[in-house]
Amino acid sequence: MASSLCAEQDGLVQMSVEERISPSAAVGYREVRHALTVDVEDYFQVSAFRNVVSRDCWPQMPSRVERNTENLLELFSNYDLHATFFVLGWIAERFPRLVRRIHECGHELGCHSFAHRLVYELNPSEFREDTRRAVNAIADAAGALVYAYRAPSFSITLRSLWALEVLVELGFRYDSSIFPIRHDLYGLPSAPRQPFRVVVNGGQLVEFPPPTQQFGPWTIPVTGGGYLRFLPFSLQRRALQIKHARSEPFLLYLHPWELDTDQPRIPGPLTSRLRHYTGLARTSDRLRHLIEEFPFGTLSEAVETTESLPEWRLP
Repeated sequence: MASSLCAEQDGLVQMSVEERISPSAAVGYREVRHALTVDVEDYFQVSAFRNVVSRDCWPQMPSRVERNTENLLELFSNYDLHATFFVLGWIAERFPRLVRRIHECGHELGCHSFAHRLVYELNPSEFREDTRRAVNAIADAAGALVYAYRAPSFSITLRSLWALEVLVELGFRYDSSIFPIRHDLYGLPSAPRQPFRVVVNGGQLVEFPPPTQQFGPWTIPVTGGGYLRFLPFSLQRRALQIKHARSEPFLLYLHPWELDTDQPRIPGPLTSRLRHYTGLARTSDRLRHLIEEFPFGTLSEAVETTESLPEWRLP
């Protein structure tokens, strides 16, 4: 896949956004592999502080995304791991060298929107333009095709399911934006808990939700992001061991800033500060334990090692 992308690099500038999104790569079947994913954004761009740090102030904030992402690249290299990096278009425009580094290290590139705006706060036209701009920025920076998407804060919910139609229209093949839980910022509890195919206007999209566990009538998140930092690690490992034993692929997600214990502290509501700063010192060790215990790869590799994907039609 990497060689084919490099061969097409020279023509990327002239390509439309639809042409810059590749079809899924064919990968031979191997043992079940789980998806290791990274949302490449800076510490001040998170949804928790969206009402404290305006986007107009982003250029003036001291950035730490290059160093933090380089640390992850080094960690993954030590374990000979490849992951899917969902890159913010704003980052790609300002730090193109970083995006090239991610690609040159053999990782898969995905789109994490341009300006980290929650999807359900946009209309379809705004979402389409935001996504086009992000895809173009990532493709220009890396000379690579983009075919996976993750919405900021998993913000494709019941009131923004129209976004899946836009993603199919733009040619995306994979999405990881639907979290089948209840949460104040995101969640679609009625969605399947395992990877599935979404049928949209004659097209389809593979949806890969973060892992959850059923406890009676409740669906509980298992790990990833804040859950990786907050929840008892023994419970997380046990839930993932059960999924792995059942050959159920799962997804791990994190952010480069979650390994940065020295990042500047942003004043804001107590809830936001708890969500953002709690457990930062635990992220690195927990991440290492998981990647030493389970076989991880890119999102597309995890999908290709899945024997069957149920079909889900929009409500």
